[in-house]
Amino acid sequence: MSQEPDEQAFDEGIGGSPSRISSPELRFEAQRAFVWTSVIGLVILAVYISQSLLVIFGAMVAATIIDGGARLLGRVVPLPRTWLVAIVLFIGGGFFYWLAGYAGSQISREAAQLPEIIEAQATVAFGWLRAQGFAVAVDDLQGMAGQLISGVGTVTRAIGGILGGLTTLLLISIIGVYLAMEPQLYERGVAWMLPRHRRAEFFETASKMAYTMRRLMAGRLVGMIFEGIFTWILLAWYGVPMAALLGILTGLLAFIPNLGALVAGSLMVLVGFSGGTDMGVYTIFVYFLVQTFDGYVVIPMIAKKTVDLAPALVLAAQLIMGILFGIIGLFLADPMLAMLKVALEQRAQRYDNREKVEPAKNGA
Repeated sequence: MSQEPDEQAFDEGIGGSPSRISSPELRFEAQRAFVWTSVIGLVILAVYISQSLLVIFGAMVAATIIDGGARLLGRVVPLPRTWLVAIVLFIGGGFFYWLAGYAGSQISREAAQLPEIIEAQATVAFGWLRAQGFAVAVDDLQGMAGQLISGVGTVTRAIGGILGGLTTLLLISIIGVYLAMEPQLYERGVAWMLPRHRRAEFFETASKMAYTMRRLMAGRLVGMIFEGIFTWILLAWYGVPMAALLGILTGLLAFIPNLGALVAGSLMVLVGFSGGTDMGVYTIFVYFLVQTFDGYVVIPMIAKKTVDLAPALVLAAQLIMGILFGIIGLFLADPMLAMLKVALEQRAQRYDNREKVEPAKNGA
């Protein structure tokens, strides 16, 4: 569109712009430098707001759990999606209300005693090692026991109802509810910002990631419920102290594959040996029984190997995310790794399909 006479006279009056680059080559290089600067700036911004991004991803995981529950309930009860989500939230809220009330009485008392038992059993274990000729310093014992008690205290405080991390969990829950109510709305919003020829690929990848996440979370939740309940029943039947607390801890830590089972088993065995050798051996038996049945029966039956991740890769991701973001990063490391793998597999599949189509066109 041509300029108006007044605008043209104004441009001629003020002359050329000092920021104009006349050389096409130099202008191209300046534009490329601006793009690289923007990319680096976005990377720095992502690092700076990484905690917020992790909260958003945690909300997506929470939304997937709610969405999976609503879909499962919708197969039985033909209700609108809003009502299905509301029912799932009511059931989840009722469970946490019961857990908080139960934790406020019995579990809180047990949680206060657990660090003392762990410290006493650790002292006995290191004393036995020194008697066998291992050079274990007292300072090392105190440092390791302090770290273990600190980690146990963090988990038990969260179970006991203290406000550690409550704000983050509240944000994750609120955002997750919004995402679960209208997931297509946010998918369309992201697709709107992409080029038209990329939108179909985005919807396909997003659908595959959502399906994988639902199956992954379904298997994880069933495993958590199974491990928590059966650990509690078996330990309470034998009279192991703090059976309810150990059952809840085992169920919560079952969300973290590999590492969670080791931590839960260590706590269980240490508490078991506080009641004698026979009780300690029984807790070892319970640990292996529950983990074996869960790993070879429950999880394969539910998840059907939805995400085939190498255990060493999962453990490495957990360690890195745990160091960078704490316990929340540790909980979200496995879902994030699974989503990354799905995205890479979809991208590789599209390239394979293109390579198969191009020779066929050339041959035709």
